[in-house]
Amino acid sequence: MPPRPRRQGWLSPRLWRLLGWVALCLSLTVAGQNWAEWDFPHIIGKAEQRYGGLGSARERMEAWARLLQTSGDKPELEKLALVNSFFNRQMAFKDDMTVWHVEDYWATPLEALWKGAGDCEDYAIAKYFSLRRLGVSADKLRITYVKALELNQAHMVLTYYATDRADPLVLDNLKPDIRPASQRKDLLPVYAFNAEGVYLPGASANARTSDSKKLSRWQDVLQKMKAEGFAIGDG
Repeated sequence: MPPRPRRQGWLSPRLWRLLGWVALCLSLTVAGQNWAEWDFPHIIGKAEQRYGGLGSARERMEAWARLLQTSGDKPELEKLALVNSFFNRQMAFKDDMTVWHVEDYWATPLEALWKGAGDCEDYAIAKYFSLRRLGVSADKLRITYVKALELNQAHMVLTYYATDRADPLVLDNLKPDIRPASQRKDLLPVYAFNAEGVYLPGASANARTSDSKKLSRWQDVLQKMKAEGFAIGDG
């Protein structure tokens, strides 16, 4: 189920925290990463040791592995559709307090699949890493903070730019169809960011407003993924 509308305005404390993180220029890619070297049997085995009997979570993890191992040669738009559909289907929307018993938690894709649930940033992060693993370059991807107008709250999506000045495509957990941003009148962009920098609404894809910096919350995600067995570099 999508999140229920909140009474506070869109400049809520949660949004201010999100904007504060973006203002610090979180880096979404890391130097020296080798996306092809993901040993899924080893990774899933480590997850079983860490989390105990996986049950249906093992099926979700194995389905993710099959998707990434069989989709690398597909056209990019097909990769977007497959990844977007996979996570929207495999994960239920639940807030961090329900899933992790804390106010804000950034899950790795493996953690999200273990729980079978997550909130908007967990969907965006999982889709981002999946598409990077499938060979989509970082400069085509943005993690984008928006105001979800129908819900009157902060939200996160993944956006894809086919070219620097293209109308980006929106990969969203609230609405399953991938649509150009110009057709998503229900979303008001606030900031977008990737490894190269932070971007303002309306700017071209290569018009950075500041340089990228590392942030401890994202570094925690990277460290967790390395502990899970993913080859993603040193940050």
